[in-house]
Amino acid sequence: MGVVYKAEDIRLHRMVALKFLMSEKARDAFALERFQREAQAASALNHPNICIIYDTDIEDGCRYIAMEFLDGVTLRRRIAHKPLPLKQTLELGIEITKALAAAHAAGIIHRDIKPANIFVTEAGHAKILDFRLVKRVSSDEGLSSMPTAEDTELFTSLGSTVGTSAYMSPEQARGEELDARTDLFSFGAVLYEMATGRLAFPGNTEAVIHEAILNKPPIPAVRLNKEVPAELEEIIGIALEKDRKLRYQKAADISADLQRLQQETGEDALGAASTRGGWRLKRMARKRWRAAAGALLAGVIVAAGIHFYPRTVSALSAKDTIVLADVINKSVVTR
Repeated sequence: MGVVYKAEDIRLHRMVALKFLMSEKARDAFALERFQREAQAASALNHPNICIIYDTDIEDGCRYIAMEFLDGVTLRRRIAHKPLPLKQTLELGIEITKALAAAHAAGIIHRDIKPANIFVTEAGHAKILDFRLVKRVSSDEGLSSMPTAEDTELFTSLGSTVGTSAYMSPEQARGEELDARTDLFSFGAVLYEMATGRLAFPGNTEAVIHEAILNKPPIPAVRLNKEVPAELEEIIGIALEKDRKLRYQKAADISADLQRLQQETGEDALGAASTRGGWRLKRMARKRWRAAAGALLAGVIVAAGIHFYPRTVSALSAKDTIVLADVINKSVVTR
């Protein structure tokens, strides 16, 4: 689509990225439309996790976009076929979903969320890039069906790229009308890849990939990475629901669930870091609380039994009653 250069803004004395449309695309009406759409859509958004667009213009017949210069690597390179640490997965996931929530609130659907279009800065923050396939809708249409006049063009070019096909939502793969939930499915595929280092829907051909997206569930993330908490597995599963009515309905909902998981696996979990061990400590603490509650309930039951059936327990001595209560308590705690 284009080539990007690092450049110096000699008027404001800052480094910028200049994205030029490839010369062979300069007379392609679809390519020109995409290029312009990217500049307009991204420039309309003001969010710390979306790459800032400064300007777009033509110089010596070359069309370009001037944008924020970012130091770091794409998420695709950061993953590099290996799962990210849970802490980083949650941090990046929260930032990406917050950016998507902002875009959707502005009536903008990205339609090409994938690791190659997400940049991770040296400071460890996510930045969404490449809004060339964006679809604009009115803000109150974010979850309604909308015509996508350019879908034919979208699939002839996008469908030839296996990496992109692997992140399509089922409705996108079927060529149906799209809404904001298509980005949420794509994000689910990205989240799965961050957690496992593997594609959610792998395949050697587009046909195989589309068949998996439409009809097959991905391998459970925990089977590929035993450090994945059950709660993260559940979040991924909801995001990857093939029926969009059963999927997360808003990016903010995914963000909230990820933030809750981050709190439970973070410093709040008995001061542990965001690790599987910290998660177990938190779960163990909850189990102890339930065990104590169960022991208390057992004691109440014993007391009630003594009250209502005095003849049954009247022969028990005070010492025997204490021993019986202790046995019940130990049994509940063990369970």
